[in-house]
Amino acid sequence: MQFKTNVLILFLISFTMATAQDNKEAQLPYYEIPDYPETYNACTVAARLIDGLGFRYYWATEGLRDEDLAFKPSEEGRTTAETIDHLFGLTRVIMNSTLKKPNIQVDREEMTFAEKRKKTLEQIKTAADILRQCEDLSQFTIVFERGDNSSEYPFWNNINGPIADALWHCGQVVSHRRTSGNPFNSKVSVFSGKLRN
Repeated sequence: MQFKTNVLILFLISFTMATAQDNKEAQLPYYEIPDYPETYNACTVAARLIDGLGFRYYWATEGLRDEDLAFKPSEEGRTTAETIDHLFGLTRVIMNSTLKKPNIQVDREEMTFAEKRKKTLEQIKTAADILRQCEDLSQFTIVFERGDNSSEYPFWNNINGPIADALWHCGQVVSHRRTSGNPFNSKVSVFSGKLRN
């Protein structure tokens, strides 16, 4: 009887820990794409595009292992971890545009993969949330400051620059993880922004 009780307790503890991990993952933004806005304008369309990036990034990076992060398709190519670093920088540019902050060269903060993934998803969500509440997209320029030099670009450059580039690199992460033996979750529907049953 004692053995059965111990097994039951171990099972319950394991189940609780697994559920807690699932809930932790579900708490990150973009497990599912948010509901679409009721109105169409330039800002809500841009927000939806960025939400699509968030959903793709969430699932492209969900469950990556150390060997996936170390995968490199060729000697000259980036590792998956280096691609994720690049995605972090791209999403920071997108977010800074919506916060009306300049992009300043800073030393890279050391983060674990999990910390970087969380922060990247939060940067994406911040940008989309701000855009969802606005009507004038022209106010969100991209500003780069390098010492005494400054350059400014309209939001158009965000679309064909960091946003399109980030979508491209999410696809690379998916391709890399498939090649390293850890394919993308087949239940993910990028069309509906949800997991299929």
